[in-house]
Amino acid sequence: MNKRDLIVAAIAVSTTLACVSLADEAKAVLDSTAWKWEDITARDTDVGQYRYVTRQPTRTLEELEMHITTLNPHKASHAPHTHPNEEMVIIKEGTLQAHVNGKEIVLGPGSVMFFASMQPHAVQNIGDTPATYHVINWKTAAGKKIPPKPAPSTAQ
Repeated sequence: MNKRDLIVAAIAVSTTLACVSLADEAKAVLDSTAWKWEDITARDTDVGQYRYVTRQPTRTLEELEMHITTLNPHKASHAPHTHPNEEMVIIKEGTLQAHVNGKEIVLGPGSVMFFASMQPHAVQNIGDTPATYHVINWKTAAGKKIPPKPAPSTAQ
């Protein structure tokens, strides 16, 4: 075995271990824990930044997913959409316009939004400064029983 073979083998082993580590996190039941803001890595997106916190089952949930989004001024996270899981959003800073039950509502720091299963929702930063908010999603067995929304009819 030459030096090149050893380097290739080391890269393969480290890649495999990294993938196993991520797979283990996805399967492991989340214990009580805390995350320090400065330890949560920010990744740039087309509309701002995204901070991944966790996506794991808990003792009572099939999955708990948490992340933190920062939207640049006058940017939307996405168009109104639906999903079977329920979601809570807590605004840390900035001014958001939220699409909730067909209405547009303006919310600021400290405000809380709850998006029920299969109800259209979205947020947009309408301010001149970045808006940061915490997103908490949870999936339960009940979510699997909710039928998908039918596609809109194109017949006239």
